[in-house]
Amino acid sequence: MSLLDWGVLVGTLAFITLYGIWKTRGSRNIEGYLKGDNSEKWWTICLSIMATQASAITFLSTPGQAFEDGMRFLQFYFGLPIAMVIIAVSFIPIYYRLKVYTAYEYLETRFDLKTRSLAALLFLVQRGLAAGITIYAPAIILSSILGWNVNTTNVILGLVVILYTVMGGTRAVSVTQKQQMAVMMGGMIVAGFMVVNMLPAHVSFYDAVQVAGKMGKLNLINFSFDWNDRYNVWSGITGGVFLFLSYFGTDQSQVARYLSGKSITESRLGLLFNGLLKIPMQFIILFIGVMVFVFYQFVQPPVFFNKVAKERLYETPYAGNLIQLETEHNANFKEKTRVVKDMLVGIQNEDESVIDAARQKLTGIEAESKAIRTEVKGLLQKANPQAEVKDTDYVFISFVMQYMPTGIIGLLLAVIFCASMSSTSSELNALASTSLIDMYKRSYRPAASDEHYLQVSKVFTIVWGLLAILFATLASRLDNLIQAVNILGSLFYGTILGIFVVGFYLKYIKARAVFWAAILAEALVILTYITTDIGFLWLNPIGCLLVIGFGYFLQVILPEKNKSG
Repeated sequence: MSLLDWGVLVGTLAFITLYGIWKTRGSRNIEGYLKGDNSEKWWTICLSIMATQASAITFLSTPGQAFEDGMRFLQFYFGLPIAMVIIAVSFIPIYYRLKVYTAYEYLETRFDLKTRSLAALLFLVQRGLAAGITIYAPAIILSSILGWNVNTTNVILGLVVILYTVMGGTRAVSVTQKQQMAVMMGGMIVAGFMVVNMLPAHVSFYDAVQVAGKMGKLNLINFSFDWNDRYNVWSGITGGVFLFLSYFGTDQSQVARYLSGKSITESRLGLLFNGLLKIPMQFIILFIGVMVFVFYQFVQPPVFFNKVAKERLYETPYAGNLIQLETEHNANFKEKTRVVKDMLVGIQNEDESVIDAARQKLTGIEAESKAIRTEVKGLLQKANPQAEVKDTDYVFISFVMQYMPTGIIGLLLAVIFCASMSSTSSELNALASTSLIDMYKRSYRPAASDEHYLQVSKVFTIVWGLLAILFATLASRLDNLIQAVNILGSLFYGTILGIFVVGFYLKYIKARAVFWAAILAEALVILTYITTDIGFLWLNPIGCLLVIGFGYFLQVILPEKNKSG
């Protein structure tokens, strides 16, 4: 990287961090630290919600997801607008009326302490693990760029986020996320224009879109129903609604964002605009990944996108095998480029017979290319059984580092680091809030001073930050990072949502029944994931419906020893 790139990267991050610390200096009570004194406007809430969800994984992994699998991942978000309307109508008024710090406080008023504690515990486990992944995602960038140890990079990034989250609390998170969101989307839009501009002179934007479509990358909509398909319209709308209801309605990292609003109206507007803007945002990021795919149809891609891992393989006894596979890969690419050019001629001449013939040839060429890459991954595992062999998350950053001009590289790295900081800070703030309010204050020290709770909240932020760094060291064992985060959420969100749905709408079911129903449901969700190939989005409605079903059944057979609700 050039000095200019380092200057853009370090300057952007330093400005945002120092600005957040300065703007939120002086939090002296728990109300200001955890709820930002309920001072946020709707646009700040909207940007904060979007920035919390848009972690570094979004900007690292999503383009790679599109490169490998096309744009069908967009269907994952089809249930989001529906979920935002339901939360705005049902959830927000209850939270405001009860003046809660966390979503889980409501559960004690409706059920009892053990149900509240169970939901809080499920959240802490799920979000604590997810925080580790959001730290790891940008760490792999620095490690691949600079050859740094990934674990060392995890520690550095984690400590930076801990610093300003501890100092400013919720307001520091919300204030900095406005600037972070501007950098993130501005940088990605620049990247989109740059990749289109880098296509060969004879390939127009229209041609690029046509090539992507003919090669199956613009697969936006799939109406086929398949339980094992992760991304189709039905899983997106059905499973997605349940997932987003739980994430935005019961996950404290998001609930805290709109609990800081000046009024119910401001919070509702923030959520609804998030529902309107999120799908176009994801479309843009996925489309950039598709354009990178088209770019690599005309420019030689590496046989393996993790450059550091590939270079280390050259230092092993398998170097000769790698050289041979790279030779085969290069020959395969030349043949593919020739056929893609034939397809492009057919597109420009509107000759479907030429297009179909080229598409059939490309099917075989692509299969050969995948086989070569699979052999390379096999060599990596032979050389180092612990090696990361999934390189999808490296596709976009590899393209940026090799082809983007000086200055833009620094900006795009700042995008990814800002995303990591915004998401991780929200998670640490939510983990600390839940640990303090739902565990420490409620069950351990219910009558301490405000100053004491403020200091304990900061301690919890530090502890969860350190645990997240520890979890980040294990993230290299995961597959595609954005899928890993969503799978992790789906394992827990359905059960948590089921508890809240029972609380809001099903007054017949009381505390004891819903508590044991949630435990049974969570066990079955985990068992389903382990023993079947069902698409992970379906785990969300399964978990929620199991809580409801078991709740009704247990309410009939269990003695009445709980509150009436």
